[in-house]
Amino acid sequence: MSTYLPTLKQLQYLVALHEHGHFGKAADLCFVSQSTLSAGLRELESLLGVTLVERTRRVVRFTPLGNQVVAKAHRLLREAEELSELVQSHGVPLAGELRMSVIPTIAPFLLPRILPRLRQERPQLKLFLREEPSAAAIESLHHGRADCVLLALPFATGDVDVAPLFKDKLYVAFPQDDPRNPPESIPPSLIDENRLLLLEDGHCLKEHALAACNRPELRASATMIGTSLHTLVQMVDNGLGLTMLPEMAVEAGILHDTHIVARPLQSDHAYREIALVWRKNSPRAEEFRLLAQELRAP
Repeated sequence: MSTYLPTLKQLQYLVALHEHGHFGKAADLCFVSQSTLSAGLRELESLLGVTLVERTRRVVRFTPLGNQVVAKAHRLLREAEELSELVQSHGVPLAGELRMSVIPTIAPFLLPRILPRLRQERPQLKLFLREEPSAAAIESLHHGRADCVLLALPFATGDVDVAPLFKDKLYVAFPQDDPRNPPESIPPSLIDENRLLLLEDGHCLKEHALAACNRPELRASATMIGTSLHTLVQMVDNGLGLTMLPEMAVEAGILHDTHIVARPLQSDHAYREIALVWRKNSPRAEEFRLLAQELRAP
């Protein structure tokens, strides 16, 4: 019976390769050379006496056993990180490293407002930010690549703890020379489904906007084309249609130097809930609750 135990570093190499399917990209993620990563994986396979990865010139393919080992490695790495977090949680609150994923429809509008204050009030906090869509952010959280996620609800998050921050209202944005002269608040019935421009699949704001309108024909007729809110704004400014924007983007000045008007959507659910989420029963839960308080501050 082998008494060999894989090192955490070897498991990190394995998980990184599985995530990227490329030795060079996996090595960059682990901050090592490609030869170091490759040698570490070969040593892991040699000492375990099994093949985990099939290597060819063009393809990196995991064996069925390799996929099982990767799934277990994710859990082991996450528990190792939680052990480290448990120790850190007994020190100064909101100090040391913290990795937060933020969705693209929040990051450029909210972070510039809160980060300067956070740096001033929590100088010992090293906040590493990663911008990614909601599904990828939640996957990063459950796989241990992120400690917490700043996102908009409702969204399927799995088993997490949630700290609601605030409601972010939804606005309808249209060219200021719109001949229909829309009212000060716009009911969903006035939205022309043939002119509505929304973000591509993968952005939860699209789902929030469609749910707030509660008009099934919008889902069928709206154009899902924008890769970012700034792209949608440029299209509206060029007379290609209208779109939906969150209040934080409007207040951050996304419409500056455009000929676009934004007015509130008139609906019982014309908002999204901004929240901070983290893994259930995390030993750093109190820190995350404290961070949530900081994010709620005006």
